[in-house]
Amino acid sequence: MIQVFTQIINDTWLAVACTEQIFASSFADTEQKVMSKLLDKLPFNVPLHFLSSPSACAKDAFSSMAAILKGKKVKSTPNLAMDNLPKYTVMVLKAVMQIPLGYVSTYGAVAKAVGGGSRAVGNIMAGNIFVPFIPCHRVVRADLSLGGYGGGLKAKHQLLMKEKQSYLKSKKVLVENGGVLQVYPVETTLDNVSKIFSLP
Repeated sequence: MIQVFTQIINDTWLAVACTEQIFASSFADTEQKVMSKLLDKLPFNVPLHFLSSPSACAKDAFSSMAAILKGKKVKSTPNLAMDNLPKYTVMVLKAVMQIPLGYVSTYGAVAKAVGGGSRAVGNIMAGNIFVPFIPCHRVVRADLSLGGYGGGLKAKHQLLMKEKQSYLKSKKVLVENGGVLQVYPVETTLDNVSKIFSLP
């Protein structure tokens, strides 16, 4: 039975569904929103047990989630339950996990690294069940503008603002299937956002 936990940390509600593995995770500004987001990510026929006190797995998950939402690097990614996901979805998610803190990549660049098309990558990002462990907020449009985000563009912008590292050059990173993923300093996207939307 999958256990479901919610907790508020630094004014943000976090939710996780886990056993020894994490089956889904989410964050939002209210408990109602985060629970709704989490339940939307879980199969309707899976038995759930709602607990008020987090398990060891949930505590570790909440600690990592809080760090990610502050723009900090986490030492290791929790055990995410990907075994039942489609093979291509797993390839995309694992590639996005390789985007380093302080960088963004594009839907097209991810598609080029793993195969397929940018629209397919965008759909997988929109359905990301492991937010924020798989940093879909670091995937942007081809022109390096924000693109979409399930938590809203304001949340995506705020996350990227916290991840600024003052990197100056783009670079390439290897992904699991042997592909190469092009990444760009996050400031490139933030400069673009400031020009278009006049955000602070």
